[in-house]
This record gives sequence, C-alpha cells and structure tokens, in this order.
Amino acid sequence: MSNNVVVCAMYKFAVLNDYKQLRQPLLDLMLEKDVHGTLLLAREGINGTIAGSREGIDAVKNWIASDDRFNGIDYKESFVDIQPFKRTKVKLKKEIVTMGVEGIDPKRVVGTYVDPKDWNDLIS
Repeated sequence: MSNNVVVCAMYKFAVLNDYKQLRQPLLDLMLEKDVHGTLLLAREGINGTIAGSREGIDAVKNWIASDDRFNGIDYKESFVDIQPFKRTKVKLKKEIVTMGVEGIDPKRVVGTYVDPKDWNDLIS
C-alpha cells in the first residue's frame, strides 16, 4: 500500500461577491491536474473535499492561496491508496454550510469558542 492519493478537505468563510467567476478557472485547473471531488463556492466562501496526486492538490491549493480572501483557509489532509471520487465538480451554492437562515453572515455572527477539553461537559 502506497497511500499516494492525497485527500484534502477545506473550508473558509470569506466574502466572495465574484464567486460565480471563480468557478470555471478552478474547475479547469482541477480537470487539468486530474483532481476529483466537489468544491462548493458561495458568496460566503468555499467548502469541499478533493483528492488527487500531491502535485494536483498543491496546484489547487496554490491557486486558492493566490487570492488573499482565502488567507488562513483550513485544510485537512489524509492519504489513501485509491481515488475516492469519480467526478470533478465545482458547484455554485447559496451557502457553503447550509443553515437555512436568510441574511446570516458567518464572518460577523459567530458562536462561542469551546476548548476541546470542555466539549463533553458542554454537550452532556
């Protein structure tokens, strides 16, 4: 087992008034680099999981990093033996994390941060 496929989950809340214009160049790059998975773009940011070679994932991450609005994007990577996704999609959405609440701005209205060590106490 070589674990040569990089799986990269990401999200970032950011104001993307031009999110529709970001779709095609991002999709073209993913197709060119043989990166599969789904990315969601919305006025409020980006969210999704993609998989591909190290080179392909780095190319997508570099493209994202070229836009200052994505500074501090949260990436989580893992490694697998086979490509887990069959298709490559960049979807335009109303929200990157569906909350169903009109007018909410997750960049301005946030909840209370909970330390991981305090999480079980909070939910019990």
